[in-house]
Amino acid sequence: MRGRRVSFRLLKESFNNAIEGLVYAIRTQRNMKIHIVATLIVLVASAMFSISKSELIILLFIIGVVFITEMFNTAIELSLNLVVDTLHPIARIVKDVSAGAVLVSAIASIVIGYLIFMPKIKGPIFSTIVYVQKTPEHVALIAFILTIIAVVVTKAIIGRGLPLTGGMPSGHTAVAFCIWTFLTLITVNPLVSILVFVPVLMIAISRIRNEIHTIGEVIAGSALGLAIGTLAYWAMVGFSLDKWF
Repeated sequence: MRGRRVSFRLLKESFNNAIEGLVYAIRTQRNMKIHIVATLIVLVASAMFSISKSELIILLFIIGVVFITEMFNTAIELSLNLVVDTLHPIARIVKDVSAGAVLVSAIASIVIGYLIFMPKIKGPIFSTIVYVQKTPEHVALIAFILTIIAVVVTKAIIGRGLPLTGGMPSGHTAVAFCIWTFLTLITVNPLVSILVFVPVLMIAISRIRNEIHTIGEVIAGSALGLAIGTLAYWAMVGFSLDKWF
């Protein structure tokens, strides 16, 4: 009887140690947090789209594989850090190989998720895109958001100015020219385009006169806005999903 109690206590300790290891990995490893969020999204999507039992088994299996490889990768890195004081070339290779295993499992999970969910969401996605294409105000809003994102990303890459102030390119000019370009292309009244261009031009000039941007930054912003506005219009009227699907 005592032997059974000891065995049960050891088994309980083993479970506790395993759970503590899982909690440690989730608490300290950024990728584990990402896997947790992705898993929750996949499980919610599985319930929403009522996937089959076999598809759910496949998803749970690949989710387990991703978690296992990530935890093994964490264990290997911690072990190497414990026994190796300096970054030995072989230790670096071991870390790279273990990280590569995580990458392979992650890519496999993405492919499997795509194969399972794409046939179920293809119809709603394409119908939504077609609806947006036929609604100019939605396309204009998307173009507006894309312009802001493009400006912020460009400034981050170039490393000049703040996201909303200064730097290359001029964000105010880019947004103004994007709106003017899209409005010019969809309107049938040239007078509207001319009237809107006046405040757009004033915005561009004010950025230079207030010494917030250089002439080159304003020109770059106007070119960016023109490009995104034109692409948005082309996406609305020049490309149709109906002839492809």
